[in-house]
Amino acid sequence: MTPGRVRPGHATPPGEPGLPRLLPPAADLAADDTGLPPGLDLAAHLRRRGLPRFRGSALIEQAAAAGLTGRGGAAFSVARKLTAVAAGGRGIVVVANAAEGEPASSKDAALLWYAPHLVLDGLQAAAEAVGARTAYLGLHARREPRGLDLAAHLTAALASRAAAGTDRVAVELVETPPRFLAGEESALVAFINGGPARPADKARRVFERGIGGRPTLVQNVETLAHLALIARYGGEWFRTVGTADEPGSMLCTIRDPDGRVRIVEAALGTPLHRLLPLGDDVQAVLAGGYHGGWLHVADARRLTLSNADLRPAGAIVGAGVLAALPAAHCGLAETARVARSLALESAGQCGPCFNGLPAIASALAAVAQPRPAGRELADLHRWAGLVTGRGACHHPDGTVRFVASALEVFAAETALHARGGCSAIRRDQFLPLPAAPVTESDWR
Repeated sequence: MTPGRVRPGHATPPGEPGLPRLLPPAADLAADDTGLPPGLDLAAHLRRRGLPRFRGSALIEQAAAAGLTGRGGAAFSVARKLTAVAAGGRGIVVVANAAEGEPASSKDAALLWYAPHLVLDGLQAAAEAVGARTAYLGLHARREPRGLDLAAHLTAALASRAAAGTDRVAVELVETPPRFLAGEESALVAFINGGPARPADKARRVFERGIGGRPTLVQNVETLAHLALIARYGGEWFRTVGTADEPGSMLCTIRDPDGRVRIVEAALGTPLHRLLPLGDDVQAVLAGGYHGGWLHVADARRLTLSNADLRPAGAIVGAGVLAALPAAHCGLAETARVARSLALESAGQCGPCFNGLPAIASALAAVAQPRPAGRELADLHRWAGLVTGRGACHHPDGTVRFVASALEVFAAETALHARGGCSAIRRDQFLPLPAAPVTESDWR
């Protein structure tokens, strides 16, 4: 990074060894008298963060020492991904992925609003590490809540960096369709290539042949923000929070039982009961979002924010979505609404997704009604087995995991429905869904 006219400060690790690491402390935001929107003061960012100490291959080594994994949901080793792309030869492309499609997640948008320069630092660091000369930042084409225009915000951040001469690689901002699957890495690559934002077959690896047929690195924006910090403070510092097997921190989108939504940065391994209220008014917890799974509230009280804990329980860390379902709502009805939305999000490219997910959603909708016909449960289990592992992407697998966890966690509710009852007091929707129905044109 060339400092240009910006005078950076010293690289003092923030919150050593605590949190927050990624988002500015609330006191910093309250004291900001520059008149700029949050996060846009590049000089203040560099005074607080300083310049990187590790670059190129040294940064890849530090990422490996840190044990950094992707924060977009897949939790794949970042160092392995960087190494694979760097070995691809010339013409390498890097992509920052902020196409946050799941309605239950808003942590990437919050990060880009409050700390855009940290993400852009990470994008530049990744580009240098793999030898890329082309970079993109992809985000959903939508206006954020309260009228916040994230695309305009990022355009301003990129302009300030260009004026200061901080970046070695120009970044092109790309707005993707507001589809759940548009954030899948091969779908994002396909869209940048000029096609519809549909996932490619899992056998096609974008790190070998991605944008323009060139080796392409796609990383979630939170992952890049962590990489920017590792470039400054190193892998050993990164490991001062988290667990030995799952080091570091992550941003979580928390939905409390009263419907309030919060963005929280938490160390991996943090007990779930410290992240969201789990009192008697909560009947279940959704962990990992709509490709994650439901947990019995009693289990959630003893589990932590880690795949080591959540995977055996039928859930995942994913992109850090945690929702506490109030006892007044019907878990089956909530799951059925989401399952229908996920079925509508099918890219329509393979039978397990195009045919299987609508069938599963219809059967679950029947189970969510009083006195279902009786065969729907057997159909659900049978269709789930036919869908799992057979899709072009992981959308069918994630949807089946979500539905299967509901059948286990809400088994007592299922039995009550079979007798013509329902425990719900409230009928309004708790889990968020897309604001508008999706259509075929939404892929472009």
